[in-house]
Amino acid sequence: MQKIGLKKLVLTMIGFLGLQALPSLAENQPELLWLGQAGYRIKTLSNQNIIIDPWILGGPKAPAEFKKDLSALGKIDLVLLTHGHVDHLGDSVAIAKLNNAKLYAPADLITPLVTLGEIPAELTHRFNKSGTQSPLPGIKVTPVKAEHSSLIVWKNPVTGKNESHPAGEPVGYIIELENGFKIWHMGDTGLFGDMKFIGEYYKPDLVLIPIGGNFTTGPEDAAYAIKNWIKPKMVLPMHYNSNPMATGTFAQFAEAMKGSSVKVLQMTEGQIMAIPKN
Repeated sequence: MQKIGLKKLVLTMIGFLGLQALPSLAENQPELLWLGQAGYRIKTLSNQNIIIDPWILGGPKAPAEFKKDLSALGKIDLVLLTHGHVDHLGDSVAIAKLNNAKLYAPADLITPLVTLGEIPAELTHRFNKSGTQSPLPGIKVTPVKAEHSSLIVWKNPVTGKNESHPAGEPVGYIIELENGFKIWHMGDTGLFGDMKFIGEYYKPDLVLIPIGGNFTTGPEDAAYAIKNWIKPKMVLPMHYNSNPMATGTFAQFAEAMKGSSVKVLQMTEGQIMAIPKN
């Protein structure tokens, strides 16, 4: 194992499983930090920081240094949120406020967050599936379909009781970096046939796909979609190892991916991976 600093680790994967070494880190290289579950921080080629679904303070696998202080994440320029469940909504609002960064999310998720008084409207942007935006210089973000649900559980400050509020439809995101490299963060999703269309139309280079099962695709479902429908250059499994009800493992996913030419990458929580340059 190669160590870079305290957190920037590069794992060498086992060859007979068809796994690949994570790309090495270099200066001015885009980076991906796994915050646990479906949470990631992307550092872009021009040192802009995007955070997606950050479940940190309550996340059982979130890195300890960020649990102590969200500002340890560095300056965040954009917050992306796929849906309203607590392990995705997490600290999105707090991070947006802390950094005066806009929170981008599906329109019917933003609306209850604003009307419930959680975040001021000027710190938000409402959009929806296929509504490509350029929230940062050189960056394009497109929400796409995810087969899941969305709900906000909100504690009423007057009654002290939890309330359930509908939060629209979930999405995944196609994130195109300054160099044209495309990341598909699937959010929470089950299998759906349009995964094939999304893969063919947007041509993602790297897919972040849930494998935990129960709430999302499990290892076999995820591998089927990657091998038969999407066929990206690389796949990185997520949304596992944080919830005892989601029992899918990396080993099961790697086994299901045998025979595929798609590079299977593995990260541990708190690890930083270099994003290849196109």
